[in-house]
Formats: sequence, structure tokens, C-alpha cells
Amino acid sequence: MKKLINQPEDVVKEALAGMALAHADLVNVDLEQQFIVRRDAPIKNKVGVVSGGGSGHEPMHGGYVGYGMLDAACPGAVFTSPVPDQMLAATKAVDGGAGVLHIVKNYTGDVMNFEMAAELAAAEGIEVVNVVTNDDVAVQDSLYTAGRRGVGVTVLLEKIVGGLAETGAPLAQVAELARQVNIQGRSMGMALTSCTVPAAGKPTFDLGEDEMEIGIGIHGEPGRRRAKLASAADITETLTTPIVEDLGLKAGEQVLAMVNGMGGTPLLELYIVFNELERILKGKSISIARSLVGNYITSLEMAGCSITLVRLNDELIKYWDAPVHTPALRWGR
Repeated sequence: MKKLINQPEDVVKEALAGMALAHADLVNVDLEQQFIVRRDAPIKNKVGVVSGGGSGHEPMHGGYVGYGMLDAACPGAVFTSPVPDQMLAATKAVDGGAGVLHIVKNYTGDVMNFEMAAELAAAEGIEVVNVVTNDDVAVQDSLYTAGRRGVGVTVLLEKIVGGLAETGAPLAQVAELARQVNIQGRSMGMALTSCTVPAAGKPTFDLGEDEMEIGIGIHGEPGRRRAKLASAADITETLTTPIVEDLGLKAGEQVLAMVNGMGGTPLLELYIVFNELERILKGKSISIARSLVGNYITSLEMAGCSITLVRLNDELIKYWDAPVHTPALRWGR
């Protein structure tokens, strides 16, 4: 294992300390209770938006804390859910009196712990609504979930919902928009290599030099199948077709498209995939109205990519385009 770390058990704590120093103008980091919060929180009469999950997926979620996106994020240990006490502390820190939305990826630990945190917050008089993302079309059930996994749509949802929350919209409206984005989005990923969890010290799985895993999860969970390495065009087709079919996308529709790197794939290659994605969708008379290409929800140093498509309407475009200023995503300010 070759990693820029000190001791495996200190990885998350030391990374959070570094983040606090690097982005002191945007966020505060509570190193004791282990959460990241925007510097101006809590904001009176604004719905607080909180997310979280295991570390190792950076910049998700801490990199998305700031104006126009998340009010707070709770990082757990690498690939491990944060605990209810963290989530409760973050919820209290962003409560401006309008309630708090929890955005939860569909992993058993995340769902259970966020539910517990919501109950604890309710006992303290804070209204909390949990919305679960489950956009991965690769597999119905996995090692970590009952039902589909929550993956790339989570990032896009956080941006869109964060845009609405900045307007002072009520909690019920913010939560409903989050549900809409989740319903209108699908993702699928693939891996060329495994990642190595620091505490494990060895790759999660082995892939031959001429093999790839199709439908991989962001924790290195197995996907639909292992296959021989193919061209970027064929891989993009393999990922895109199930997404389009599952969403029921039709000619004339518009999408928000994200080509996401899993942590170890050069941007050069991700742009090749995006070029192929645009070609495939254009052939179906589906237009890409908005896009992201880069590392947004990773799996440590895994080589590979995922594709996420969200069906767009005027409302989603409006809040996607709204200003955002976070460590990892910023425009319009």
C-alpha cells in the first residue's frame, strides 16, 4: 500500500484538519464531533441541508458545504456511516428555525443512523425530513443495501436542492424537490482497478490486466458482471443504455449529465467518455443541457468512471444554475 498518510486510524481526523485550514473562508470543521459546517450557519428562517456518509468519496460530501449547496456534512470513517451523534450535532448547528433536510444515500448504515438522528432532533424540537437517494441501476440489492444504491445523483440533488433552500422555501417544498430529482435521475459505474482502504492495507478485490467490473459500487462492491476490457465507446454504451431505458428517456428530452471519475482516472479519459456519451444521446435525440465532468463522488484511488443522467425541466435548470460557492463546486458569485 502506497498512500500519503501517517497512521490509518488518523486519516479522517487529519484530512478534516487539513480541510479546515485550506477552506477557512468557507467552512468551519468541528474536529471533536466530526462535521463540516458553512461559516455563516445557522441562517435564520432558512432550511438547513445536511448530508453525510463514509469518507473516501471526496469531494463528496464535505467539499459541497457552502452557499447554494449543503449547510453541513458528516463524514464517517472510510466507507463507514457516520454515527447519529454526529448527525444530531450537525443538525443542531444548522437549524435556523425552518427545519432541516437530511439527504441520505441508500446504504443500510446511513439510513438507520440518519433516522435515529432525525428522531433525536425531533425530541429537541427540530423538524427533520429525510430523503433517500437510490439512483444506481446496476443492481437491485448489494452488500450494503436493500434496494438500489445511492450514488451520483446525490451530488446533483445536493446542488439543486441547495439552490432552492437559499430562497427561503419551506421544508416541505425543499424535500419534495429532492424527491423529484432522485426520481428523475439514474447512475451506473464501472471500475478498471480496485481501491485500497487504508485500514485494510490491500486492494478490496482483484482485476486482471484485461478485465473490468461493470456496475461497481462506490465502496468497491461487485457489479453486474466482470468483463474483458473494451473501448471507451463500448464502455460508455454499456453504462448509458440501462440508464436511458430505466429513466424512460424519450427523443426531445433534456438531461443534466455527469461523467464522474472514481478517483484514479485522468480527466483526459473522462472527456473521452463524455464525448461518447454526447454522441450516444444525440443519436437518440436527447440533448445534454447541463453537464459536469470530473471527480465528484469517488472511491479513493479506484480507476473507473460513472455516468449520471437527470431528466431536466425548467425548475431543475433554474436551481442548478443558481449560484454556488463551496470548496469543490462554485459558479455564479
